[in-house]
Amino acid sequence: MKADRKQLLRDYRERKTSAGVFAVRCTTTGEVWVGTTADLATRQNGVWFPLRQGSHPNRGLQSVWTAEGEAAFAFEILEALPDEERTAWVQAAQLKDRQAHWRTTLKAGAVTG
Repeated sequence: MKADRKQLLRDYRERKTSAGVFAVRCTTTGEVWVGTTADLATRQNGVWFPLRQGSHPNRGLQSVWTAEGEAAFAFEILEALPDEERTAWVQAAQLKDRQAHWRTTLKAGAVTG
């Protein structure tokens, strides 16, 4: 049992991740928030969890979530960075640039407060 757990943890740490830009949309109000992440596969849970708890750092997003309910929200991947080797600094700079582009294009706020 312990060996299985260790193997699962090792596999999780070694898995390939995809960095990119995502949007959280409220389908009833039309509001959009844009964010970036180093791991698109796990980001929705990282945003939804504090919203469900009522503790998201973006108070505007939290208030719309509370008023409209979870069913009114959608998570959308806008752009994944090309799968290539890059330093964390270069990736952060690319994500910042792409987030600015998408926020302007969609007239969106930031996911984080």
